[in-house]
Amino acid sequence: MRPQVTSTEAHCIGTPRAFSSSTDRRLNTLVRHLIAPSLLLDSQIRNDTMSASPTSGFHADSVFAHIDRAPEDPILGVTVAYNKDPSPIKLNLGVGAYRTEEGKPLVLNVVRQAEQQLVNDRSRVKEYLPIVGLADFNKLSAKLILGADSPAVQENRVTTVQCLSGTGSLRVGGEFLARHYHQRTIYIPLPTWGNHPKVFTLAGLSVKTYRYYDPATRGLNFQGLLEDLGSAPSGAIVLLHACAHNPTGVDPTIQQWEQIRQLMRSKSLLPFFDSAYQGFASGSLDADAQPVRMFVADGGECLVAQSYAKNMGLYGERVGALSIVCKTADVASRVESQLKLVIRPMYSNPPIHGASIVATILKDRDMYNEWTIELKAMADRIISMRQKLFDALRARGTPGDWSHIIKQIGMFTFTGLNSEQVAFMTKEYHIYMTSDGRISMAGLSSKTVPHLADAIHAAVTRVV
Repeated sequence: MRPQVTSTEAHCIGTPRAFSSSTDRRLNTLVRHLIAPSLLLDSQIRNDTMSASPTSGFHADSVFAHIDRAPEDPILGVTVAYNKDPSPIKLNLGVGAYRTEEGKPLVLNVVRQAEQQLVNDRSRVKEYLPIVGLADFNKLSAKLILGADSPAVQENRVTTVQCLSGTGSLRVGGEFLARHYHQRTIYIPLPTWGNHPKVFTLAGLSVKTYRYYDPATRGLNFQGLLEDLGSAPSGAIVLLHACAHNPTGVDPTIQQWEQIRQLMRSKSLLPFFDSAYQGFASGSLDADAQPVRMFVADGGECLVAQSYAKNMGLYGERVGALSIVCKTADVASRVESQLKLVIRPMYSNPPIHGASIVATILKDRDMYNEWTIELKAMADRIISMRQKLFDALRARGTPGDWSHIIKQIGMFTFTGLNSEQVAFMTKEYHIYMTSDGRISMAGLSSKTVPHLADAIHAAVTRVV
């Protein structure tokens, strides 16, 4: 912007003093030529601005006028619809976020303690983190998922980078594989979390599916899973839900996991674990990590995406990690150098606050123990909601076998309701869920279970 010059200043600049040399006279002439046109131009701009109409010189149509309105995200869109509903009995079972018995969001006590500790530390600053994130957070995250006694950790064969929760960890891992792995096809379970195919496609991978859920039994289609992975090309990437499969809540048994591991290793399929619910499914951090640790124990390579959204309730902090287990420490170091080149142009480096909360809790024995107690309480409440819903449906004599509700695990239940039944429940009972019949058990309470059971009973008996 050009500096403003007052008329007094212009007069002073333009009025020569008694010149002592020809140089002064030349300078004065130059000043007159520079200042006068400038003042004239400013005057012209002011006049033009006053006389111009608001739309003159602009096209009536936006250059973006051709853009269609995008559909709502199928999961987050549920909440949008729920928020617009004025009904006092409305119930949101769409988004995967834990709620208390009173239906309120929960901030863990141990998280509040950690935050207070961070606030009280006057030596803390807000400088940029390194590209790979907070060192303590990365080291502790790898130990949490792989085990503190894991040979891979002890031998420095694991590279871990802090990412933007689970989604960011998957995206960074996907882009790394698209650039540096010889196979660019990833097999994902059918069904899976709705964001998985989008994340991996945009990362540059070709997405295919393998059979996972059996609608007839509302359980695992284990034979179909083995057949599809058995026919996958050698070296293909396979996405595995570490525990609490989203959206079905159906997990393989440990014996089935062992068969999956043997098959994948025999075909050199590369495991990419999505661990969004460690500790949140069974209430045990070690039990929920067992499938991942089985694959690491055999000495093979794999990728693991972690999220602290559910198990620490840090949804909005976007705290996650990507660990890549390699054959040697040298390979792990080189892999990390390339991960930096993926991250730097994507988001440069990750945020510091959420990772500091996690690191504070994980490295303090007392805080860690308190976290495990609070984590188990969340898991136990979800398990109790499963039992209450099952009991309520049985008490109503609702047609069908609803035992899958108590057999499934984690935040979600795949009810088996079809899209017409879901629409009926939304319209008649103001209950919101994704159209595939997935409900978040964490959104239920003792008070709302009867309302949901009534709605399911009505949907099953009245809508085919």
